[in-house]
Amino acid sequence: MIRLESVSKVYTDGGETVALDSVSFTIEKGEFVSIMGPSGSGKSTLLHILSFMDTPTSGKYIFAGVNVQDLDQNDFAHMRNERMGFVFQAFNLLGRQTVYQNVELPLMYNEIRQSERSARIERAIHEVGLDDKTHAEASTLSGGQKQRVAIARALVCNPDIIFADEPTGNLDSKSGAQVMSILAGLNRSGHTVILVTHEKSTASFANRLIQVKDGRIESDTRIQSIQEVNELIK
Repeated sequence: MIRLESVSKVYTDGGETVALDSVSFTIEKGEFVSIMGPSGSGKSTLLHILSFMDTPTSGKYIFAGVNVQDLDQNDFAHMRNERMGFVFQAFNLLGRQTVYQNVELPLMYNEIRQSERSARIERAIHEVGLDDKTHAEASTLSGGQKQRVAIARALVCNPDIIFADEPTGNLDSKSGAQVMSILAGLNRSGHTVILVTHEKSTASFANRLIQVKDGRIESDTRIQSIQEVNELIK
């Protein structure tokens, strides 16, 4: 699904900063990948490039068989809306809108019938276990519930891939585990999941760990448990 070939990202604002340095790897459909690294390592830049929020300075990015360099802004917008879902640390919900209205947002520009739209929204809300909160305002929810709404919003277009940027960063350990269990379940149902995290317990839900340091891939390892993550990150 994803292939990077010698991808670099250099920022030149006020000098030259190499955020990514000749990064290459492949992610297959259905994988669950955690990306970890210290502050300034390039992991967020990597996620931004993978999710079309930024573009490489050099190298090649192939997404679903398409060279990203061949896409224009309309193509980017279409693929992001139709094939990608996003979950952020800060939730990014509209506090005075209901759960239903927040989940509906990605569908606002889709030309689908109202009955199909409603069915998708209700299905997504059900998948994250918030049926009883459908008509509650987002501002009244707990942090864990808000992140579950964000996951439902990411799901509503039935994306091929879900990008999660520090999805448990604002949550207590119990809520964080619940959120990760939902993401793991979505992965088992066929969604590719790529997340950036600094938490070992969060990373351990994945089956592959990519460590980034100084803009380069330091290691790329298959994992099965928190013990393996602890061995890799000391």
